[in-house]
Amino acid sequence: MSEIAIEGGRTLVGDEIAEASLQIAGGAIAAVGSAASNAAIRIDAHGLLVLPGIVDLHGDAFERQMMPRPGVDFPIDVALIDSDRQAIANGLTTVFHAVTWSWEPGLRSADNARRMLDAIDLTKPRLSADTRIHLRHETFNLDAVDEIAQWIGDRRVDLFAFNDHMDTTLANLAKPQKRNRMVERTGLSDDEFDRLVERIAARGDEVPQANRRLAAIAREVSMPMLSHDDDTPAIRQGYRDLGVGIAEFPTTEETARDAALHGDFIVFGSPNVVRGGSHTGWTKAADMIAKGLCSVLASDYYYPAPLLAAFRLVHDGILPLEQAWKLISENPARAAGLSERGTIASGQRADVLLVDDRVALRPRIVAVIAGGRLVHVDDPERFVITRKLPHPAGVAA
Repeated sequence: MSEIAIEGGRTLVGDEIAEASLQIAGGAIAAVGSAASNAAIRIDAHGLLVLPGIVDLHGDAFERQMMPRPGVDFPIDVALIDSDRQAIANGLTTVFHAVTWSWEPGLRSADNARRMLDAIDLTKPRLSADTRIHLRHETFNLDAVDEIAQWIGDRRVDLFAFNDHMDTTLANLAKPQKRNRMVERTGLSDDEFDRLVERIAARGDEVPQANRRLAAIAREVSMPMLSHDDDTPAIRQGYRDLGVGIAEFPTTEETARDAALHGDFIVFGSPNVVRGGSHTGWTKAADMIAKGLCSVLASDYYYPAPLLAAFRLVHDGILPLEQAWKLISENPARAAGLSERGTIASGQRADVLLVDDRVALRPRIVAVIAGGRLVHVDDPERFVITRKLPHPAGVAA
C-alpha cells in the first residue's frame, strides 16, 4: 500500500467544496490541505472534483452477471469479479450485495444464498471494493429462519432486511408477463409454482413471530436492519418497534413522512432519479429528495446510477453537489454504522474518487482509490510515479 498525494483538486470537505490537496498513507487519509512531495504516487487533480467514495447499501445488478438470461447460469466467482469491476469503475468503493433469500428455488434460493456467502469469502482478496452482504429475507421463508438466525448471530451478513412480497406475488399470478418472469426465475412449471405459492402463503400467521425473533438477534449484535417497500405508516411503525431503523423504498409519501418524522434513514433507488421516476410507477425519488424525505440513494439494479443521480440532482436544481453527494456517501455510511468512511477527513478510510464534471449530466471517473489503493485509472497522464510500487498489478486501468 503506497503513499498517494492528490494535488489541487476541488475537494469535498465537510459541507464545502474548495481546492485542497490530500495525503494518503496506510490505507487512510493522513492529511487534508497538504500533499506529501515524496509520495510514491502523485496525482494532478487540478480541474477535477475529489469526492468520498460511494457507499452502496443495496445493489443487485450482480444477479445479471450470475444469470444473464433466464435459466442461463454463470459461476458466482466470475459474476462477483465482473460486478466488482463495474462497481469500482462507477465509483462504488463500498458495496453491499443485496442477496435475496426467498422461499423460491432458483436464483433466490437457499442454495444460492449459501453459495454467495462462500464465494464472497473466497473472492474478497481479489475484489477492489469493500464487498459486504445485505441479506434480503423474504418474511414467508419460514423454513430458513433457524439458519438465518445463525448467520445474523455469527455476523456472516452485514445488513439485514425484511422483505414481504407475498401480496405482490399473489397479485402477479393473474398478470401474464410478470407471472412468466417469476416462474422462469424459479425453473418450475406453472402448476408447480402455483402449488408452491399456495403452500407458502398459507403460513402467514407464523410470520410475525419469526420477524420478532430475527430482529431480536440482529439487535443483540447491533446489526442495522431495513424494511422494504413499506406502504403504510403502520407497517413502518411495526418494523420500527422491532428496531428497524432504515425504511427502504417506501411506496407512499405518507409512509416516507412518517419515517422522516421518527428519524429513520430513508432509501430510494438512484435509477429512479436518473430516469425521472420509478419503473414500477411508485414514488418519484427526486420529489421525495426535494421534500427532505430521502436520506440515502442506492444503486438498486444499475451500478452507474448513484454517480449519475448526484449530478442529475444538481443539474435539476434540487440539491447542490455538497448535499447530493451525502446521499451516496456519508449518509449510507452512517446508516450502515460505518463511521470511518463516507467523508474526506484525516483518519478516515481512504476511499476517494477523482471526477471530471465538465460535461453536464455525464461525470467521468478519472481515478478511484479504495482503502488506500489505486484501483482504477482512466487518465494516466495525470499520474506521476516517483518510485517503484510494491504491487503494480493491483492497479486496474
